Parts: sequence; structure tokens; C-alpha cells
Amino acid sequence: MTTGVDAVIFDWGGTLTRWHDIDFHAESLALAQAVIDADHDVEVSRERLHAANETIWGRSRDHQQSATVADLFAEAGLGHDPDLLTAYYEFWEPHTLTDPEVGPLFETLRAAGIKVGVLSNTIWPRSWHEGFFRRDGVGHLIDGDVYTSEIPWTKPSPLAFQAAMAAVGAADPGRCVYVGDRLFDDVWGAHNAGMRAIHIPLSAIPASQVGHSEGEPDAVAHRLSDIPGLLQSWA
Repeated sequence: MTTGVDAVIFDWGGTLTRWHDIDFHAESLALAQAVIDADHDVEVSRERLHAANETIWGRSRDHQQSATVADLFAEAGLGHDPDLLTAYYEFWEPHTLTDPEVGPLFETLRAAGIKVGVLSNTIWPRSWHEGFFRRDGVGHLIDGDVYTSEIPWTKPSPLAFQAAMAAVGAADPGRCVYVGDRLFDDVWGAHNAGMRAIHIPLSAIPASQVGHSEGEPDAVAHRLSDIPGLLQSWA
């Protein structure tokens, strides 16, 4: 396969995993299990964490400011013990399953000499994401991965995309493609970084997470296995 592409970098949630609607009440209740030294009941902690989550992701959307799980608890004004995040991890774990088409796709790209990367807006630690990829047998097929919990910026900042390019050893954004399910973070962001963009239009993005602009993708893939053919068509 000849494509003129050096690297394909992927979003994670809703792209390499199937989109799931999330019960955010249950999510914040699971988070609240990690609170320590609280002088109120768990429902108060849950409410504070839910509000803090909205604030954290609003900063990502509007200012491309990254955050960690610890930042979320700090925003809520709550102490926490990272060793008590088990309920939160277990809440999310069923939603982290890698799409079955990912492994064959990554193998096809790598066989064509194309680097495979991941760039995810996330507050989770690297170890969680790497663990999900290892569990699903695709971790060894990723040439470089960037999680915004480790850098100052989130998508759609061009700096986040540049960090992902550096992680896979790519230098020319014009020879890189980004694949994602969001027209703001992924498509609009990739274009501003000088990359081409493929949209996976299978996610029901909540209104509160939609940014101020929508990019026009260079191509649309209705399943991940469509991507090699799209790249070939550009050649």
C-alpha cells in the first residue's frame, strides 16, 4: 500500500473504543469512594465532583488546559487517596474495550511502513491506558502515544498534535493523518496543526462538549477498517 502518509494518529474514546453513553451521576458517585477526611456525606462529595468534572472539561474545551484526576479532586476541594480509585476504575473499565478492528488495522498500517500513534484527551494516568491496550492485545502495535494528563495542553491545541507527532517520530504534519470522532477537538484541531483528518461519525457528543467550531474532514470512515482504503485513495 502506497499512501504518502508517514503516520496515522488516533483518538481513543469513541474512536478506538466504541461510543457508550455514560451515567455521569454514577461516575461521580464512584469517584466519591476515593474521598478522604470529608466532614459531609458521600452525596455532597458526589455533587462537588460532578461540578468539578464539568469545570475541568470546560477548561479543556475552551482553553485547551489539561488536568489529572488529582486536579479534579483539588477543584472539588476534596482530599483523596489514589489507592481508593478502584470503584472509579471499575465503573469505566467496561467502556474501555478496544474495537475488534483495531488490531488488524494497526497491523496493516505498520506493514505499509506507516507509524501508528494515539493522542487522547484524558485525565487518567498513562498506566491505565497502556493497561487497556495490553489487555486487548494491541499495545505492541502502537509506535507512540500521548495522554494529555501528562502534557499542559489538550486537543484541539496544535501543541497537543505536535507532541503526538514527536512521539511517533514524524516531522511533517502534511504527511500525518488524525482519526477521531469529534469535529472540534479532532478534525478542526488536526487541520490547525497542518494534518489531514478522518472523521468517525459514530458518537453522540454531549452538547456541553461541543466546541466553538466544526472542521470539515478530509474523509469519513464509518468503520475503522475503511481507513486503509481511504489512505490509498489519496495516493
